[in-house]
Amino acid sequence: MAEKLAPIIIFAYNRPWHLEQTLQSLQQNTLAKQSILYCFSDAAKAEADIENVKKVRGILKNTKGFQELHIIEREENWGLAPSIIEGVSEVMKKHQKAIVIEDDLLFASNFLDFMNDCLNKYQSQTHIFSISAYLPPIQVADLQEDVFLLPRCASWGWASWLDRWQKADWQVKDFEDFIRNKEARKTFEQGGNDMTAMLLKQQKGIIHSWAIRWAYAHFKNKAFAVYPKYTKTKNIGMDGSGTNFDAKNITKKYETQIETYPYMLPENLEWKPNSLFAKRFRKFYNLSYYRKLINYLKFGIW
Repeated sequence: MAEKLAPIIIFAYNRPWHLEQTLQSLQQNTLAKQSILYCFSDAAKAEADIENVKKVRGILKNTKGFQELHIIEREENWGLAPSIIEGVSEVMKKHQKAIVIEDDLLFASNFLDFMNDCLNKYQSQTHIFSISAYLPPIQVADLQEDVFLLPRCASWGWASWLDRWQKADWQVKDFEDFIRNKEARKTFEQGGNDMTAMLLKQQKGIIHSWAIRWAYAHFKNKAFAVYPKYTKTKNIGMDGSGTNFDAKNITKKYETQIETYPYMLPENLEWKPNSLFAKRFRKFYNLSYYRKLINYLKFGIW
């Protein structure tokens, strides 16, 4: 049965406490014992991180509760973006699909069920590029469907298939044409008007984000992500401990409560998102006027 389930990939660096919480939560999933777990451990970037990296690797080596455990210890520091791009590619080439998590998440007990069910149900629907487990805290009580299509993918627990993943252009070779095209930028920002600014910062080397480039791949292929009505993950890493989160901007905005409500997956999902849900989703991610002004002054985009 395990071969029918998507393998799980976890990326860890220097946060042993967070990693322990993540693994314990994942082990409580009903499908954990039947799943293959791949663990990618990045090497220390600085001397101050060496001890915690050793602790992380010790935790990984003692991990139980999965059908198979594969640990990949990097000998050099790759950084999160290259590690995820290469690690996901490596595992997907072997298994054709994967569920991807990082070391700072908690999960609903049916997280793995939901991800695998969606991967199996929507594999043939090529307008779906990924499955997202995290839903931000927006109003959903008046919405009838249990899953939705949205133009923006998520990084706090997600899944995809090899044939979609391979369509991503990690160099974003057409970026100069895109940034000059106002209509293209408007379409890209249907998932939030922060997206163009993030992609611009990525291309300028200000940030190193695999996620915004993966989101751009969705846009380029006129594709969407599937979201649950109720979130299946909760982030516990917004405490200043992460290397890719600005402690100055820590906020409760993204806090959620994971839910295990049963769900029903429709056979087919339409080629456009629920307009009401998409509007709320976009509003959640839209930048403040102040931040938009800063981006305009720095980068010339509005």
